[in-house]
Amino acid sequence: MSYVSVLVIAFGLAAFASMAETTVETSAGPMRIAPVAVGLEEPWAIDFLPEGGFLITERDGRLNRYAAPLTDPVRITGLPELQVEGQGGLLDVMIPADFATSREVWLTFAKPQDGGSGTAVGKGTLSADGTRLEGFVTLFEMPPGSSGGRHFGARLVETADGTILAAFGDRGTGPEGMEAQDPSRAEGKVIHLDRQGNPATELPGALPGVYSLGHRNPQGAALDLTGRFLVIEHGAQGGDELNAPAAGRNYGWPIISYGVNYDDQPIGVGISAPGLEQPLHYWDPSIAPSGLMVYSGRLIPSWRGDIFYGSLKADFLGRLNPDTLSATGYDEERISSRETGRVRDVVEAPDGSIWFLSVNDGAAYRLAPAGE
Repeated sequence: MSYVSVLVIAFGLAAFASMAETTVETSAGPMRIAPVAVGLEEPWAIDFLPEGGFLITERDGRLNRYAAPLTDPVRITGLPELQVEGQGGLLDVMIPADFATSREVWLTFAKPQDGGSGTAVGKGTLSADGTRLEGFVTLFEMPPGSSGGRHFGARLVETADGTILAAFGDRGTGPEGMEAQDPSRAEGKVIHLDRQGNPATELPGALPGVYSLGHRNPQGAALDLTGRFLVIEHGAQGGDELNAPAAGRNYGWPIISYGVNYDDQPIGVGISAPGLEQPLHYWDPSIAPSGLMVYSGRLIPSWRGDIFYGSLKADFLGRLNPDTLSATGYDEERISSRETGRVRDVVEAPDGSIWFLSVNDGAAYRLAPAGE
């Protein structure tokens, strides 16, 4: 049997087609896009292991370890019980800075609960042979009571002091639901934890751990080059936002929004109100942004400090230049190719290349200067 036949059988025609490389023109010159992992089902998040290789989550409940690009993955066992429903399942993965000594792997996931499911954060220790998570423990979970399969949020960021910020969605209650504005609830909040899962922020009258409130459905989170925390979140029709959450601040949902509801009716009181924060950037119409990374400039110096994200709706890899303002916030570049279908996550690799996950292709891709 030929090598081509084996590939077609192993990965399917769609995955095989995606294995060709593409060159795209960008503001920083021609970039080459090449596959690094294929054959994935609803890939959700990617992160790199300091010892080499990388991890990818699949929403249906698979955590895959790759020793190198285009190698067969190891399916890691020892995961928590999941509620795989709608947008819920196994979600983000984060490797902390001290992995070399702690070997911790942090996950977010939809946890089964009485009355439905809730976004949860937990961690386990990756075994020496890299095949299982040992001693996995749930550190924080949304208090029970939510139902349905929408708006789990669930991105993780490690801050400079080693604490963890976790962005939780509002669970899809719509503009009528005020859970995101209730400081005693976890829906629509950023939660701040120490490495043992204890609250790292405690605001008066708020659920311990609540850091900021008024978020709809955060689908990306990152630190910029100064250490400022950023999240990117879905609006309704219009009103997708890039925010810089700070402790105790309220980001408005569903009191203010740059979008309208799905029945074209207004949301809340308009686009602004006293005491509620404005986004750094917003999108109208919506692009369904997902994933977030601020680029170091290591391989592409002209993009240093720029903000990268994917689009689940408009099928592109986006770049915002915070040094150039536009009517909606920052100047935007959209990098589009046949590989950028429903981009779920975007990260910077240790070598400075930019990797992203395509849900449509079930693949991870590497973007780097042509000829690099």
